[in-house]
Order: sequence, then structure tokens, then C-alpha cells
Amino acid sequence: MADRHDVVSAGILFADIACEPIERLPLAGELIATGRIQLGLGGCAANVAVDLKKLGISVGVTGCVGDDFFGQFIEQVLAREGVDTKGIRAVPGMNTAATMIVNVKGEDRRFISTAGANVVFKAEDIPQVWSNSARVFYVGGYLMMPGLETDEFVNLLRDLRAKGVIVVVDVVLMERRDFWPILTKVLPEVDYFLPNDDEGKIITGIDDPMEQARRFRDAGARNVVITLGEKGCLFYGDGAKFSAGVYPTTFVGGAGAGDAFDAGFIAGLLWGEGPEGCVRWGSALGASCVRAIGTTEGVFTRQEALAFMASHTLPIVSLK
Repeated sequence: MADRHDVVSAGILFADIACEPIERLPLAGELIATGRIQLGLGGCAANVAVDLKKLGISVGVTGCVGDDFFGQFIEQVLAREGVDTKGIRAVPGMNTAATMIVNVKGEDRRFISTAGANVVFKAEDIPQVWSNSARVFYVGGYLMMPGLETDEFVNLLRDLRAKGVIVVVDVVLMERRDFWPILTKVLPEVDYFLPNDDEGKIITGIDDPMEQARRFRDAGARNVVITLGEKGCLFYGDGAKFSAGVYPTTFVGGAGAGDAFDAGFIAGLLWGEGPEGCVRWGSALGASCVRAIGTTEGVFTRQEALAFMASHTLPIVSLK
């Protein structure tokens, strides 16, 4: 295990089975052909780790998989991409999380998913040598890992921030429950909170993304970024409030786009960008991600992203 990485990517790990877009969903008992079905990486922690590595950033991933083929696959692919996987725990007797992604032309993707070993991931699984020396500690898929909904985890985040580590948190909602009491314990220890507007609505019961962001800020999050899919995103934080549009792209599949945004945003933080610069990096990586059906293969390298941003403008509007 390496002693340190710029980023620790902690959270959910999945194996994804995805199809190229089909014309429509099949009827009961009907077979519809697709050009390709592929097995690939999934889960916020895995996707963000690979995307960061493509940008040349040192990253270690920590989470839980089962003692099965999918777990071996996840570790092998991450290692092949240059990600340090020594923080992954294989849990005997449990299955690895997996998702079937059904892509239909002109429609948002559909998911069938099992949480697998992610439900037993806990704070003590996170290598202390990594977290204490990281520049950014990223938590992907919070609210899907009950083992992290503890005072111990909140104390870990508090200790990291006291050491100057930037804490970035994103969520995944696999069930419907009262998330607010859980988040109100964590948000005061979060520097950047990055849900999408659908998640924001489920958590807060509020439709307006600006009001969602204000609610999360009032609960303690230092900065909030609400991603809005094809409508861009909203930044609400220390000294800056603005909305951003999207970069032009060719849409093939949306899986992993939010994670690519997170990775680009984190890269911006590491490279000293302000809020607008971080959003540009996040938006560029998100735009690159949707060009492929998998979660990471379409994502830009650093040089590709720099060239893309130099030739395209991201619309940004300041808000009061």
C-alpha cells in the first residue's frame, strides 16, 4: 500500500452490465437486439478514481466487494487503470454490488441494482495512512452505505478537515426513507456537497434547486453544487452563487456522468481553481463521459479536457 495519495475515493463499488441504446423497451417475453452489451466498472468511488487517474492524479480507492467474480473484476480493472486498490475489502459470503443499465434512445437510462457488500462498508475500513495524508477525501454514494451513517464516520470527517483535508460528498438513493436526520449530522463536516436535483428533491421535499441548495447550506454544508443533467448545474457557496449550462457533446449513455463531474470538480480543487473553474472542469468531464455507454471509457485525459475547454465556452450566470 502506498503511504499517500492526493485523493482518497471512498464509497460504493459496482460492476455494471450495460447495453448500447435500443429503440424501445421490450414487451413481456420479447427479445430486442442491441449492438453491444458490456461488463464495466460502476459505483461512484470506482468511477471517480479512474477518472482522476486519467487526469494524472494519484488516487486510492476504498470500499467493499464480495468474494466473487464481480469483486475480482472490479479490483483488476481499477489496478489496470493505475488506481491503488489496497483499501478494498473483500467480504466473505457476500455478493458484489451490480447494476444492469438499460439504455433506450432518447430516454434517460434505467437501472436494476443490488447494493451487495457496499452495505457493510464502515469507517474502520478506510486506511488511516491514506485519509490523514490526502488533499481531498471524496465520499461517493453516501446514504447507500448504512455502515457510514455513524458518529464514528462524522468524527473521521471532522478530524480530516481539522488537518486541512478537503471533504467532498455525493449521494446515491437506492431506497426511500427519512434521509434528513442522517445528513444533518454529516453536512457540517462537508466542504463540497454534490447531489443532483432529483436527489435534492427526495431529501428535502423541495422542487427548486436553489432552495435545495440553500437548505443544504443552512444545514451546514460549506458549498453546495446541485447538478441538473442536461440543464447544467447550480453552485451555492462561500462567496459565489451562479448557474452554469452545459458543453456541447454527443450523447450515447448517461451512466457515470455525475461521477465524471465530481472527478473534474475535484481536479479543479487540486489545481487551485476557483468555483467557476472547478465547475468548468466538472462539466467538461461530464460532457466527455456521455459519449460512451460505460462509465469511464469516454472520459477526457487532462490534455484532452484542456483542448476541449479552450475551444468551447461554458455559459455561467451569476445569481443573487
